Formats: sequence, structure tokens, C-alpha cells
Amino acid sequence: MIQFKSTVNFKNEKTNLVVGVFSDTTHPLFLQLDKALNKRLSASLEEKLIPTTFKEITPIYPLGQIESKKVYIVGLGKSTDFNTEKCRQVIGQVAKIAKDDVTILLETFDSKQTSINELATICGEAITLATYKMETYKTEEKVKTPVKFYIHSECSIEADLKRGIIYGEATNSARQLLNEPGNKLTATNLANAVATFANEHNLEVRSVEKEEMEQLGMGGILGVNQGSVEPPKMIVAKYQGTPRFEKITALVGKGLTFDTGGYCLKPRAGMENMKSDMGGAASAFGAFQVAVRLNLPVNLLLVIPSTDNMISGNAIKPGDVIKTMNGKTVEVTNTDAEGRLILADGITFAKHLGASKIIDLATLTGAIVAALGTDTTGAFTNNQTFYNQFLKAAELTNEYVWQMPLHPRDQKALRSSDVADLNNAPIGKPGAIMAAAFLKEFVEETPWIHLDIAGTADTKAAHDLGPKGGTGVMVRTIAKFLELQA
Repeated sequence: MIQFKSTVNFKNEKTNLVVGVFSDTTHPLFLQLDKALNKRLSASLEEKLIPTTFKEITPIYPLGQIESKKVYIVGLGKSTDFNTEKCRQVIGQVAKIAKDDVTILLETFDSKQTSINELATICGEAITLATYKMETYKTEEKVKTPVKFYIHSECSIEADLKRGIIYGEATNSARQLLNEPGNKLTATNLANAVATFANEHNLEVRSVEKEEMEQLGMGGILGVNQGSVEPPKMIVAKYQGTPRFEKITALVGKGLTFDTGGYCLKPRAGMENMKSDMGGAASAFGAFQVAVRLNLPVNLLLVIPSTDNMISGNAIKPGDVIKTMNGKTVEVTNTDAEGRLILADGITFAKHLGASKIIDLATLTGAIVAALGTDTTGAFTNNQTFYNQFLKAAELTNEYVWQMPLHPRDQKALRSSDVADLNNAPIGKPGAIMAAAFLKEFVEETPWIHLDIAGTADTKAAHDLGPKGGTGVMVRTIAKFLELQA
């Protein structure tokens, strides 16, 4: 629980206290607390017993001088070097080490580089992210009483705190979906999750079922689904934030709930992680949730093509030809390049429903991991102005994005098939670029950004803002972009 607190009495405060300390300036609240502790804090600082270097957290035991059992002194470094990302990191670290209820003296973290309102949003977001615990199926796991976080400020920051909490909760929602086992999150389960949220907020929602897909000619998703016993879903939710449903941004997320690779079978090592191949859908859904919960004056379509990619006697084979919703035929030379096939129909359907702009997200290629590693998302676009606006949002949320190239020769390389309009995976060509070029064939002139999150959708180790597993990457950036557009 995170709650605003407008007043604090150091002598009678029963929760533990969290105080930020810069190396080059002292906040009046620190001096008040120091006085209540008979100058113990200032004396310790003078003797360098309390470090003020960034992210150094020192517990002080009041020994009955005040009601609090513990005071955490949080080193923030130089005030001139302190920024929103450092605030996010250090608050996340505080949230992780807190075992009992705490009151964070937020104004002691104010370096004047950012407003107290922005700090409050970051505080709500960071605590929510850092305290996320993956829901599991363990039968003997102990239930722990959650820590209560009280955020003290003399200014009114409730709305800002709430905004940060919403950002964090939506990101955690994406994390949880990505962490779910493949047998617990089928296309049907994913559709139900979206429907539950949409119904709670009185939104239009529907799933295009297999029979209607056949009528609409969605050969991309139907082809990938051929080997599965689970029915495919084209999940669509609509959010109208303005009087007229126009200037619509579509969030199209790859919802591949498990990927064996099909007949181009993946190696055994690590295949269990292919439950996370719906990370694009999870992040698209998370960003959609933020917009809805904040009542942003924007118009959105959430489009999630969802299936798994399995092997059976009915499964698609290398060399098979399919026809996508927009009429283009594709020779499937690689059944493990399936994400682009279902996204092709998702993008076409989004355009059919009136999308003015498209952002698609997908754990699409191992090549992007080789190029950019696991901290940076690869981005492709056909509209530089659109991308520049998006990049500004990424910088504000400190989610790293790097623009990748797309050239006319890349589109030409896709036309190497002897039997179809397109080849889904030309041999010997750069994988991430070819995947993006393939999607561009279906976007055509609609302003578009493609985010390849194969390297950033999950992490192998815990960090300041969460545990290992799903990251919910790009939820906050897309939501911030939508806020800036509002």
C-alpha cells in the first residue's frame, strides 16, 4: 500500500523513516529530525560515519529518542547530479530493503532539478515496480504481510502518486502475463484477461474467432495456428477518450503464447522460456491499461493476434504458401519466423478498424539481441516525426531505445520467392531488419513504429525495480507518449 501523508511528528512517528541526504546541501526536514535525535545525524555526517554517495543506505537506530525503530539515511550524491532516473533507482532500492512500514520524507529527495510532483509520480511508480512479486503455483509459499509506504510532503501530491502507481501496476500486469506458463496462458486465457479489464471499464472488446478469421482471409495467424489444438484469437479492445473516435493509435502486440519454432524446431536448451513470446501483447495491453485508467483524451485500439506455434500433422511446413489478410501471398521458408506472420494480419486488421498510427511490439528476433543486447529495445519506423515524439517519451521514462535502419533494398530482399509475393525469412539477410521490413509491407503508408523487445522483455537477474523475469518493457514509454499526445 502506498499512501500520502501531509504531516509528520518525529517524536511520535511509529513507522520507520526514510531520509534523503545530498553531499552538498541539507534539507530543513533533515535538520528537524537531527534535532529530535540530539544532533546524532549531523555529528555522524561530520565524522563521515554516514556516507552520502549515491545509493548508500545507512540504518540509524534511534534508541528510544523517537518512536521510530529505525531511520534510513539514503545517500543521493551531489544535488546537481541527481535526476529522475537516479530517484527511481534509489526509491526502488529503499522499497526492496524495507521490511516494516516506512514513511518516506519525499521533500528530502528534492534537488530542485525536478518538481516535487514529478518526484511523487516516480516514487509511486518505483515502489510499485520494486515490490512486485511474481504470482506462482507453489503450494507451500508463505504469504507475507505487505509493507505500507507513507509518502510525506507538505505539498498536495495525491494525484501524482496515483499516476505513478498506475504506471507501476500496469507494468506489473505485463510482467505477470509474461511470467505465466504456456498451459496457463493460452490465447483464450489472454483474451479473457483483456475482456475482464475492458468490462471493468465499460470498453468495447471482442475476439475474432477462427471461423471469422477464415472469412476475413487472415491466413497469417491461421497458418501459424494450423498445428495447434488451441483456437487462435484476434483480440480487439477500443478506448475512446475524445468525443469523436478519430486520430486513432493502434497498439498491436504479438501474442504468441508458446513458440516451439514449428518444424524449424528450436533447441531444447531454453525452450521453456518461449512462454514469454507474448511479451509484445503483454506490454501493449499494459500501456493500454494506463491510458484507460488515467482517462487520457486519446483514442486507442488494442489489437493482439494470439496463438501458439506447435508441431503436428496439420502444422505449416517450410515451403508452404499462405495468403494474408491484405491479399499478399507469403512463402514460409522458416516456420520459426512466425511472429511476423500473425502481426501482418494484426496490423492489417488495425488499419481496417481505422488506425491512424500504429505501434507494434514483439519479441521478434534473436538478431536484435545480438545487435543491442538486453538493455536496449530496437526500433524501426517509416515516419521520423512520429519516432522523434516517441523517443522523447522514452527519454523521460529512461527506457533505452535505439533506431535501426530500413532501406528500399531490404524490401526488395523479401521478394526473393519463386512462388509467392514475399519470403518470410530470406536466408543470409539481417534478421531483425528483415522482420521489420516484412511488417512494413503491411503497414504501407500508415505512420508506424516497430519495437523489437526480444532482448528487453525479460531479465535473468533481479534489479532495483523488480525481480528477474518479465520486465513490462515499453509499457511506461508508450503510456508517456500517449500522455504527451493528449
